[in-house]
Amino acid sequence: MTMAASDSVFRAPRVRRVALADFRSYPALDLRLSSNVAALAGDNGAGKTNLLEALSLFTPGRGLRRADLADLAREGGGGGFAVSLELTGQKGDPLGGPLQLGTGAEIGDTGLQKKFRVDREPVSSSRAFADHVRIVWLTPSMDGLFTGAAGDRRRFLDRLVLAVDSEHGARVNALERALRNRNRLLEERRGEKIWLDAAEREIAELAIAVAAARRETVERLAALIAAGRDDDSPFPWAEIALEGEIDRLVGERPALEAEDCFRALLRDNRARDAAAGRTLAGPQASDLVVRHGPKQCEARRASTGEQKALLVGLVLAHARLVAAMSGIAPLVLLDEIAAHFDPLRRRALFDALTALGGQIWMTGADLSLFEDLCGRADIFAVSGSQVAPVSQVAPVSQDESGA
Repeated sequence: MTMAASDSVFRAPRVRRVALADFRSYPALDLRLSSNVAALAGDNGAGKTNLLEALSLFTPGRGLRRADLADLAREGGGGGFAVSLELTGQKGDPLGGPLQLGTGAEIGDTGLQKKFRVDREPVSSSRAFADHVRIVWLTPSMDGLFTGAAGDRRRFLDRLVLAVDSEHGARVNALERALRNRNRLLEERRGEKIWLDAAEREIAELAIAVAAARRETVERLAALIAAGRDDDSPFPWAEIALEGEIDRLVGERPALEAEDCFRALLRDNRARDAAAGRTLAGPQASDLVVRHGPKQCEARRASTGEQKALLVGLVLAHARLVAAMSGIAPLVLLDEIAAHFDPLRRRALFDALTALGGQIWMTGADLSLFEDLCGRADIFAVSGSQVAPVSQVAPVSQDESGA
């Protein structure tokens, strides 16, 4: 659990080639890599984040921007888009290679239809990619996580869970549909007992499953952080916990008993929920509570710089947890990450990322932010959705790569 990915038997898939067609701002792209670290430098709007977003589509969900399918297709293109990755493993990695993963959208009879392929063979959903690659990310939109709404932290938490449990997103979506159905029954006053009983039975089962998955991930992550905490680290350790009525219920009772209790709670609060226009109790009301460990204060009360460093530390710990639980060192996508830190902390960040064992992708506005990576990373200049190599590590031989 606390073993560093680089010292373990974790698989470490690496992207060696990315191909895009009509994706966002890219009419076409064929990008080849030779290193375990890729840095993309360019002005705002150059297309750096679009490339990270393309990579993020190979995990369950809607990618790092949570974009609608139609928004991913290039304006002026044919209406669809395609993204392809070629993966290889490092020495000793049973993945070998290369392995080709593909996703995209095609125009069908009912509009855009998303497609998924593994080695060019169709698969039913992006959950199939979890057998081959895991992905975590940090974007500027997360900078206000600790001071923002609880809903933002729930989405962040669900992304943490989804990286280790590819079925979690389907459960969360099913719960949201079930809650909307109950709310509609209450609003339309068609809440005959038989219909509400059935709706609440489904909600209780899904709600306890969602809450239990969140709780397991938080407990595992908290244990991993506690085992490796270092008060002198530039990326402080975090204390994390779940707060909510259903979270206490799941922590105190077995699953079936918790379902019965939550179903009774829903039944007893029908009038209250009807008046509120929504279901007030459940996983949709939970919050992720984060404290700055070394300072022993709530994360929201820390300085802006401390919050950023704390968030980076949390994402690094999560990447280690993903490797421990899945056996796959994840790809780590960090958008506009380096500009927030002074040179000393940037070097510490690069060292911490390298120790994770998975492939790292970073973006920044200035090439100088990545000067410490020269000779040990693929560095690219991005301009107008054109990607040109500035510095690339010489590719290893087939014997050295293990492919």
